[in-house]
Amino acid sequence: MAQRLHLVFGGELEDPGGTKFRDVDDIHIVGIFPDYKTAYDAWKAEAQRTVDNAHMRYFIAHLHRLRDEAMPASPTEELEG
Repeated sequence: MAQRLHLVFGGELEDPGGTKFRDVDDIHIVGIFPDYKTAYDAWKAEAQRTVDNAHMRYFIAHLHRLRDEAMPASPTEELEG
């Protein structure tokens, strides 16, 4: 079975209803986790820790969805290889 990595990250947003970060240099990388359950637990802990800041948001990115090994390489990957 393929490994399903998840990235948890967050930071202050320009608008609490949007997804544009106020300062991308200040994004907090919580970590990369081997499964959704541990990523969710880390996300929840950070979200609860920053609950008083309405502009602070944390996200879970499904890294395993970014690359499908069955798909042919993108033109960029071909240049890197």
